[in-house]
Order: sequence, then C-alpha cells, then structure tokens
Amino acid sequence: MQRRTFLGSLAAGVAAGRLTAPGPVRARAMASSGGFWLPGEAEPHERTFMQWPVSRETYPRRRELDATQRLIAEIANAIVLFEPVVMLMAPAHRAAAQRLLSDAVEIWPIPTDDLWARDSGPLFVRSAAGALAVVDLNFNGWGNRMPNPADARVAARVAEAMGLPLIDSGVVGEGGGVEADGDGTLLAHESSWVNPNRNRLDRAEITARLCAALGAEAMIWAPGVAGRDITDDHIDGLARFVAPGVVMIQLPDRVRPGDPWSASAIETYRVLQDATDARGRRLELVVVPEPASDSPSSYANFYVFNGGVLASTLGDPEADAVAVRVLARLFPGREVMMLDTDVLGALGGGIHCATREQPRV
Repeated sequence: MQRRTFLGSLAAGVAAGRLTAPGPVRARAMASSGGFWLPGEAEPHERTFMQWPVSRETYPRRRELDATQRLIAEIANAIVLFEPVVMLMAPAHRAAAQRLLSDAVEIWPIPTDDLWARDSGPLFVRSAAGALAVVDLNFNGWGNRMPNPADARVAARVAEAMGLPLIDSGVVGEGGGVEADGDGTLLAHESSWVNPNRNRLDRAEITARLCAALGAEAMIWAPGVAGRDITDDHIDGLARFVAPGVVMIQLPDRVRPGDPWSASAIETYRVLQDATDARGRRLELVVVPEPASDSPSSYANFYVFNGGVLASTLGDPEADAVAVRVLARLFPGREVMMLDTDVLGALGGGIHCATREQPRV
C-alpha cells in the first residue's frame, strides 16, 4: 500500500455496525475524565497543531511528497495569519520545511510520519478551572492499515512537552471519527469505532468510554461504511457540528446505484433528522449540496479557527459559491477562505484532517 487511500478488498469481510435506534445513546456511569470536556471547534483557540508528512513508505514518489508538503505548508501559512500554528516534525526535516513555511509557523521537534494531525495528534480537553489535558485515542494506523509508529506517539509526546496530563480513552480510534458540539453531545459513524480492527467492544461500551473521556453525556450514532476507505467513513468528511444543536452536512441529490457513500450520507441525514442532542434539542440541519465535479475532497471537511474558516474548492464553481455562502452564514464575523485540496482528497482526507486545535483557557 503506497497511499492513504485504502483498497476495499483488504477489508471486504468487515461489516459496519447497524443503528438500533435513532437519537442519542446515553452514556452509563463510568470513570470520567475528571471534569474535562472537548470544546466545540468554533470556540477560541490558543493555537493550531499540524504534522509534517515525511514517510517514504506512504509517499514513495518524491513528487507526491513534495506536492503534499507544499499544500500542508499553504494551509499552515493561511491559518497563521489568524492564530499561532505549531508544525510537528523531526529535527532532520526542519531546514527543508522552513523553505516552505512562513517564519510565523513555530516548529516543535516531535517526530511524525504523516500529516493527519486530526487523527493522531493531541486531542485537547478543558476543565472549568482552566486546566488542559490531552486525550489519547490510541491511534493504530486506521485499523493497522498503515505503519505510523511516530504518529502513534505524537499525542503522548505533545502532552509530555507541554506538561499536561494524558488521559487514556480506553478505546482505539481517530479524532476525525468523532464530532463534538462542546455541549454534551458526540456524533460518529459506527463503522470507524464499532469495528474489530480498532475495538472489540460493543457500541454501548464504546459510547461510555468516549463520553467519559471527552466529557459528553450522549452520542448520536449513524451506521457509516466499513472497509471501503482507510478511515471506515470518518464522520468529519460528511457531517459537522457548527454549534450546539446545529449540524452541517454535505448531501448528494439521490442514492446512486453501487455507491455506498451516497447511501451512507442520506442514511446519516435521516438519523440526524430523528435525533435529539444531550439537551433534548432537535437538530437544525444545514445542507450543502454535493458538487457536480469528481473532486475527492468535501465541503464538510473545513477547519474553523480564530477569525476564519478554511474550506476546499471542489471544481464546481456554483457549488463552491453555495458552500462559501453557507459557511459565512454559519460563522458570522469570520473570513471564509477556500483552497484546492485535491492532493489531500486523493489521499483520503482534507483540511480538517490535517489540523488540531488547542482551545484557549
């Protein structure tokens, strides 16, 4: 395997868990994260963390690695105009990276394999007393599909470098596989959690452990698609909390024959229509149409930071314009910027996948 894109034949026998009831699954009592919770992404940030891609096993062709590094630098250079950015990398890569990165981007000497900071980077939780901790989701290379030994240690190394507690979530997964509204509710696809390549636990136990680690009270599950991409259908490529009680989702106009992604999107939408959050609210669903292009990226994979929103252009000017208007309405007072991220889309991710926020305390 040379790229992050996963060949479905390697996991053809893995089936997605099925939804048994709409609405939130209440977490049963268990050991909590000690009063910490995961804030919503739109809350103020201290900084953004990113990871420098270097793995020649993942990028055997130098031009692919160069293109990926240029785009990661472009994303970092855009965000750093609004808030501090830390790029993680081994010291040996610093000189080459600095030729692409803005002088304002800070480099920390923490080794990385690849760029997916959302999945393997530090997941910060905050307490009412103003303390921070890092939750460890025990990243295993998306179900042991990719060798990422350095990335598997990034969260712990950042916590150690910052002198922060490290909370073991008790589950295996990735940050892109779960959405949080910052007000007690989580959202995820079962396919990327209730899956033996990550967890041999039932949905109730995974719900309890995730809610405890992330300071949530309820979780909304949709089935998702297992075994057809490396992430097993991460939720952040489809549906995102933009505020408590509000979800943006990218939808096709119909289920296309033989296309599990269109079926999953519409099924997730129907689940959300019937769901209530931890506060008993029915969700407001904001739909962004799928573009007419064949872009592998997604409008839903945007990143919110202090004063701005960064999202992908998808090769359909009309759909791109709709996405800009929707994001501007959902995040008033923030500048909406768009980038061509097909390089990341071809690798199985996007802007959100490449970033991780540190909340301000």
